[in-house]
This record gives sequence, structure tokens and C-alpha cells, in this order.
Amino acid sequence: MKILVVGSGGREHALVWKLRQSKKVEKIFCAPGNGGISLLAKCINIKADNIKGLAEFATRNKINLTVVGPEQPLAMGIVDEFQKRKLKIFGPEKQAAQIESSKVFAKQFMQKYHIPSAPFKVFNAFAEAVGFCKSVAYPVVIKADGLASGKGVIIAENQDEANAAIENIMLKQSFGKAGEQVVIESFLKGQEISIMAITDGKTIFPLLSSQDHKQAYEGDKGPNTGGMGAYCPTMLVTDEMMEQIDDFILKPTINGLRNENIPYRGVLYFGLMITNNGIKVLEYNCRFGDPETQAVLPLLKTDLLDIITAVVDKKLQSLPKPEWRKGCAACVVMTSKGYPGKYTTGYPIYGLKKSWSNGNYIFHAGTRKDNNNWLTAGGRVLGVTGIDADLKGALNNAYNLVKKIKYEGATYRRDIGFRAFKTEEAVGLAKK
Repeated sequence: MKILVVGSGGREHALVWKLRQSKKVEKIFCAPGNGGISLLAKCINIKADNIKGLAEFATRNKINLTVVGPEQPLAMGIVDEFQKRKLKIFGPEKQAAQIESSKVFAKQFMQKYHIPSAPFKVFNAFAEAVGFCKSVAYPVVIKADGLASGKGVIIAENQDEANAAIENIMLKQSFGKAGEQVVIESFLKGQEISIMAITDGKTIFPLLSSQDHKQAYEGDKGPNTGGMGAYCPTMLVTDEMMEQIDDFILKPTINGLRNENIPYRGVLYFGLMITNNGIKVLEYNCRFGDPETQAVLPLLKTDLLDIITAVVDKKLQSLPKPEWRKGCAACVVMTSKGYPGKYTTGYPIYGLKKSWSNGNYIFHAGTRKDNNNWLTAGGRVLGVTGIDADLKGALNNAYNLVKKIKYEGATYRRDIGFRAFKTEEAVGLAKK
């Protein structure tokens, strides 16, 4: 098979790396790809949001299957366009991608189908949103309705912070049209986990659970980012809890979408909070998580191409459950100084060649190659993944690799996985 992977980040590097292991793959293209991906696939200079350009490339090059990494092309309707041209593609159609591209749609959907989530209100006028914040209990969560690269969610500790967040989203339009509406919802306290589930619209099954680290700084402080690291699996999710998630969240979601005549095929990502009042949905994403994918896929033994093909062909029910490698994986994201705010790129990266070791991986997110030199080319630069029998070992392996990699302004969190070691709190929550 000839495969096209759409995207340019660490998630796409992990997808290309995993797909390349399949004996059924002859060649992989990636559009636009990055420096690291270019070692495994032929990078094509077509941007991920150039839907027609990608469709024409797939037609011209007789691509057998396209796999979409980022949310933007899904929200723009890349799947609809490819299907019109009878091209096989993995991902949800535009209408289904609303589950991520519109927070308003997602919250109203959860409410309609009794999927547990935080109480919320929707506002499309600045004055009304600010007025509402005079009477709420703090902290509150303020979300831009549309896509904002993982940065459109602000936790406001008081009214001044809430007013500033709403002004930033709605008046200053920091996220463009994504801020035409805001969702204001109650703050949920607990442990956050990620479940990525594969579905063909009828059958749905979860991949291993993981835990992301969204905030920029240690101890979950600072602004939201696209993700500073993740580990997999998380001890928080017991077999009993996974049954609850399946019964009360995964299946009701896919059944609700089917009831709305919205066929959903691809990955459905569930951002969940384990609270003292049960498990609640924080958000849906319509694609593989980043950096969760860089922690989950290295533990997958089953051929990823078989799973994706079963989804596209609507035959997921006939596929055996995925097999997993024993142990844990941890991904530490190295970023440019200043991320998720302003940052500069183009700095040489040293130590990449020496850093690879058996069972541990470096997924490139924002790099480019200039002759024989690696240069930084993004906010998130590298996802360094360690694997071992337990989480401590996996984290040690990842951080040992991180220490060997040098570039000006290299920044990373030194506490990935810290919540897993608050054992009493973690086990106490997991039992509820």
C-alpha cells in the first residue's frame, strides 16, 4: 500500500513510524512532514489545510489510504472531499469533527445525551459573559468555541482573570473566529486522564489510557500548551473504571452521534476528569492526541494499519482486540524558550544522533534539516519517549535522552508523571 499521512508534528512522526512497521506498506508520503519524518517518509510540500492540493496529490499518486493527524483539516472537511473522489481516508467527516471544532456543539451534545460533564453556559456577547462572571463560584473554566491549538481554555481564579480571558477571546480575538462564542463552565477538581478510542461508527474500543500535562510549567502551573508530555498507561484507570467509562461515556457518545445521523469513523479522543463525584468529560477531540500518541503507540503490538483499515472499511467488529507490549512509556516534550507564547527558531540541535537507544524513541515535532544539521523549527521541538517495565524506569530513560540533547533555549518540564506518584490520592480517587 501507498500511504499519505497529513500533518507535521510529533504525532505524525509517531504515526509514520508505526505505519512503516507494517509489512503491507510499500511507501509512505507525509504532507508537509518535518525533519525527522523525512528519514522515514517522503515529505511533500503541501500544507495540511490545502485540502484540494492533498486530494489531487492522492489521486495523482494512487494513494491507497490517507491518515489525517491534525484537527484543522478534519474541521475543514478533508474527509468529505476525499470521499467525493472515492479516496480512502481515516478520520471523521466535517459534521462529526464538530465534536472538537465547536465546544458549544460538544457541550450541548453531552447535555442532550446525559454524558457526565461540568455544568456550563454559552455566550455570544461579551457583556453577558462578563455579567455572568460576577455571580459564579471560582475558579471557572472559560473556553473559546472553536479550534485554538490547545490554547483556548483558560482557568480563571477570580473575576479579574475571567474578564481578561473573555476580553482576550471575544474582543481582542486572540483565536480569531474561534472566539465568537465562549463556553463558561464549572471547574472540575480531580485527576485528568486521556482515552483515545477507535471507532467505525458502530463498534468502539479504547486504546491504553494516558495522562497528558497541558500546563507549561512544573506542578501544572502557567498557560495551557498543546501538551508538554504524557505517560501510558495510567494506574488510575482500573478495569472496573474502564467498564464505567465504556458504559457511560464511550458507547453513549457513539450512539448519540449515530442518533444524530452523524457517522463517526476514526479516533475519538476523550479528555476525562476523575472527580469525587465520578468521571466527567472535559472535552472531545476528533483525532489522535499529541503528545499522548507518542506514549501510546510505542506500546501497541498490533499492526496499526490493520486497525485503521478496519475502521475505513467499517469492519472493526471483526478485528481482534489490540495486543499491547507490557510495561510503560513516557514522553517528555522539549520546547523552544517562550512557548506557548512568542519564541524564536533556527537554533542548531546537538546530540540527536547519539541519543537513540534500543526501545526509546525521539519523535520530531518542530525540526528541519539543513544539510547535515538539525535546526529548531517550532514551539514544540521534540517528543522524547522512554520505555521500561514500570513508569519510573520509562521516565528515567526519557530524561536521560533529554539530557543528551542540546539547543539554545531548550525547555521542558521536569515533573512529567508526577501525579502518578501521589499514590494515596491516586488510588483513593480510582476506587471511587
